[in-house]
Amino acid sequence: MSLRTLERDAPSLFKNRLPEPVQLAVFCLLALVLMLVDARWHLINPVRQAIAAALYPVQWSLLQPLRAVSDGLSYLETVEAAQSAANDAQRQLASLSLQARQAQELDEENRRLRALLELRPRLKVPTLAGEVVYESPDSYTRRVIVDRGQVAGVLPGSPVVDEYGVLGQVVRVQPFTSEVRLLVDRDMAIPVAIERTGVRGVAYGLASNLGADAVELRYMASDADVQAGDVLVTSGIDGVYPAGLPVARIQEVERPGATAFLRIVAEPLARMQGARHVVLLTPWQEAQARQMPTEAAAEVASLLAPHPEAEKKAREDKSAQRRAGGSLPAQEEKP
Repeated sequence: MSLRTLERDAPSLFKNRLPEPVQLAVFCLLALVLMLVDARWHLINPVRQAIAAALYPVQWSLLQPLRAVSDGLSYLETVEAAQSAANDAQRQLASLSLQARQAQELDEENRRLRALLELRPRLKVPTLAGEVVYESPDSYTRRVIVDRGQVAGVLPGSPVVDEYGVLGQVVRVQPFTSEVRLLVDRDMAIPVAIERTGVRGVAYGLASNLGADAVELRYMASDADVQAGDVLVTSGIDGVYPAGLPVARIQEVERPGATAFLRIVAEPLARMQGARHVVLLTPWQEAQARQMPTEAAAEVASLLAPHPEAEKKAREDKSAQRRAGGSLPAQEEKP
């Protein structure tokens, strides 16, 4: 055997390699074992942390140009948005100032006209804020429970509204809670008027917990001027709801040929589901009854109060009598 063979040729034991498919299977098995061991005992976390710590300066330095460009673009967008917002705010301020002036003029004109016609000022209805606690457990009705009751002064029949419109009406009052029947309950009915035309009608609830939230405007003549998109407001003729409260928006108007009435479906403006904070109003007739004695007392007081012109004339007459040398009774000499 030559030295060349001993130096360069490996023994036959080390020349035998595993086939490539077997090597692939072994490496896959090894990778799977390492993954399982890392997932179970987190053995590779120190290595991973060390690599992340070593690469962090490189990542930070590479991100700085991108961050600078991003900050510059964000600054320009912020400046542009701020300028646009400032311009919009100025235009809105000018518009609101004009509207406030017009509202002030209309209020003054309304006051003069009502005084000219000898009408009473509009009744201010007392209100009470409340919060919805939970929905009624009865699955066949649409009712909620609010955290105000007899102790807070809630009366049966009190209208309940949220920030969008009429929510319902109080039907049962407990010492500390009240039960409110929602507008869409099948037993609910509310007198309404179409805001655009003033046509009056009655809206009935259509939904239960199994259906969609909607109300139906019934017994409306087929030739009535009703359009999709019209807003329904309270008419105020029932003595419960103040006039002008938003109720619903008409979604569908059908003219069946077999009947003399329209089929009108409207969507409530108030949130029938998810309402949290509400306002309870004193019934219209109750508020009116409370205010009438106050107004009557004010009118009587104004009639009994001495008129300034009469007092001035009486003082002038007394002064003239004194200058003329006349004598006055003791009770008249006293100013």
